[in-house]
Amino acid sequence: MVRFPGSETIDMRSSTALPEMNLFDFVIKGGRAVLFPVYKGTFERGDDLKSDDPDTSSSWRDHVIAWSKDLGRSIDYLETRPEIDRTKLAYEGSSWGGAMGAVMPAVEDRIKVCVLIVPGFNLQKSLPEVDELNFAPRVKVPVLMLNGRFDFFYPVETSQEPMFRLLGTPSQDKRRVVYETGHNIPRDELIKEILDWLDRYLGPLK
Repeated sequence: MVRFPGSETIDMRSSTALPEMNLFDFVIKGGRAVLFPVYKGTFERGDDLKSDDPDTSSSWRDHVIAWSKDLGRSIDYLETRPEIDRTKLAYEGSSWGGAMGAVMPAVEDRIKVCVLIVPGFNLQKSLPEVDELNFAPRVKVPVLMLNGRFDFFYPVETSQEPMFRLLGTPSQDKRRVVYETGHNIPRDELIKEILDWLDRYLGPLK
């Protein structure tokens, strides 16, 4: 499972603590591997990026392109590891990474399944070449979306539902679960839904 983190990593300058560890420690304990790339503009690779809010600047465009390259190179690395099953790669993104779940799986065809935690379309404009609206229909792999009904970052009617609707995944292979929460998901439900989804589309672990 390759992770794309939340926006708090933009302000962090050390990746040694691996924030949000509780969002995927149960995946590791269950026997699957997790890769946490250090994307351009985060942790030790901090630069002029100040926010995960898109805009129409060439800087935002270049960052989105760089993130797709970072993701691809990370998967390139996984392909050198004999203990990794390269045919069973999952993308997991939360918040910022969830929004990027409308883009990254569309340009990286080695991803076989997606898990998106509190995702949605960003409401700010960006250049067409990196606009989430233009990529979401090209996402074809199974997608699990876990949302909060009262999410103030990604509102239900203007952000969550349009993203889910526009994903190009066949309807029988995309699932959206909505909780009576804000920008967070109950941990027990998070664990159950993610593990069930990975087992369903990647196969249960032996």
